[in-house]
Amino acid sequence: MDHLMKSTNQTGIVVAGLLLAILMASMDNTIVATAMGSIIADLGGLDKFVWVTSAYMVAEMAGMPIFGKLSDMYGRKRFFIFGIVVFMLGSALCGTASSIVQLSIYRAVQGIGGGTLVPIAFTIMFDAVKPESRGKLMGLFGAVFGMSSIFGPLLGAYMTDYVKWEWIFYINLPLGFIAFLMIAIFYKESLQHVKQRIDWSGALTLVGAIVCLMFAMELGGKQYAWNSAFILGLFAAFALLTVSFIYAENRAEEPIISFRMFRNRLYAASNAIAMLSGAAFITASVYIPIFIQGVLGGSATNSGLVLLPMMLGTVVTATAGGFLISKFTYRAILLSTLVLLVGGMALLMTITPDSTRSTITLHMILVGLGIGASFSVLSNAAIHSVPATQRGAASSTLNFLRSLGMTIGITVFGIIQSHSLTKHLAEAFTGGTSALPQGFDVKDPHALLDPATRTQIPAGVLGQISGSLSSSIATTFAWGLIPAVLALAAAFAMSREKLEIQPNTETETASL
Repeated sequence: MDHLMKSTNQTGIVVAGLLLAILMASMDNTIVATAMGSIIADLGGLDKFVWVTSAYMVAEMAGMPIFGKLSDMYGRKRFFIFGIVVFMLGSALCGTASSIVQLSIYRAVQGIGGGTLVPIAFTIMFDAVKPESRGKLMGLFGAVFGMSSIFGPLLGAYMTDYVKWEWIFYINLPLGFIAFLMIAIFYKESLQHVKQRIDWSGALTLVGAIVCLMFAMELGGKQYAWNSAFILGLFAAFALLTVSFIYAENRAEEPIISFRMFRNRLYAASNAIAMLSGAAFITASVYIPIFIQGVLGGSATNSGLVLLPMMLGTVVTATAGGFLISKFTYRAILLSTLVLLVGGMALLMTITPDSTRSTITLHMILVGLGIGASFSVLSNAAIHSVPATQRGAASSTLNFLRSLGMTIGITVFGIIQSHSLTKHLAEAFTGGTSALPQGFDVKDPHALLDPATRTQIPAGVLGQISGSLSSSIATTFAWGLIPAVLALAAAFAMSREKLEIQPNTETETASL
């Protein structure tokens, strides 16, 4: 009895450490975005600030599948601890940065650590926790993702206003140290790992492809024209490296991303849903705040507050989905929630300047309820039929594709919104965009988010600009409906498994 209680307590400590690490990594981008104005004011480099986010995302995405595979080969614990240490090191360096270039480099170090934490945390949970408890804990893991989107911007704003921007990075040090102790002391990994040959060709071509794609999407349409030789060269390099990666993976004995796993219907559909739903969700996350503040004239300038109803909806179904995976099939849960995502996106495409704040709030809640279960259910579904020796690779591939979907979504729907806004403004003003108020940038609708700027624009002109912005965002949501519908279709393609609780025959879990 005492041994059972001790084991249960140790499990709780390990799970707390995993949740703390996930919160730290997932909150990092949102907390930094809020403080970016103060960082630029202090360090300068307005023309280079995009690299602060891009460097982290590139390093994180490139690291996910690589460290996931290495954890299968050499053990979860050592790479998870490695991720915490590197993330803390990067955080400490970020706080000491004296230029925007330095900060971008240090953020890349952070990203390497972040690329290990999230996918391996899900895998450790699956390995270490008894089957009957996995559903509840997956709900907690999913809820942490939703909560990080709420508290990240709020915490970033508070620290920037009342402390110093450096502390948005320094706060990771005590959190990381606590998570480090919890995992290092209490997680006793018992899985047998077979050392295999590292797929260097796959790793190098994958990293190269991601770097080319991310830089092309971040710089295209901003610092370089989309049809410039530099951007076209990056896309060509991405295509070439992707083909090389696929060729290398098909020949490798132990590939970083095993395409053989995609022959499993449940695994393939889970990854497709993660990528497609991520693209739809990021569209709502980016453009709802712009609509509320730029069209409705909302006073809240913090995206965490604007998106609060959507994030609360996300937490609800993320938690519920985790609880229900042992009672219903993954397919049934995702079908019931993705229908809400489709419905929410369909309603968002009907918004106009006459839409009320309460109407938008209801739409946001629907979108949040629709996406939440994917954070907790898909991670279980992707690992469900995979051997213990491939769980790290399976989990990291899912998270990688979700991040890729969001990244592509930001770029593609950003292009759609920008072109649509230009078109509607040209129709609204007979003199073309030259008739717009001085200083208003068609490519940056954020100008309308500043209450001081809005008061300087004549009411009639402001109404026309707001109407054009509203129409462009509604058009973007209409296009965003496409990946949401495709995600729902992918859910129909899932096989009908659910989390099976067989505690007496569970031989693959780690002992604590």
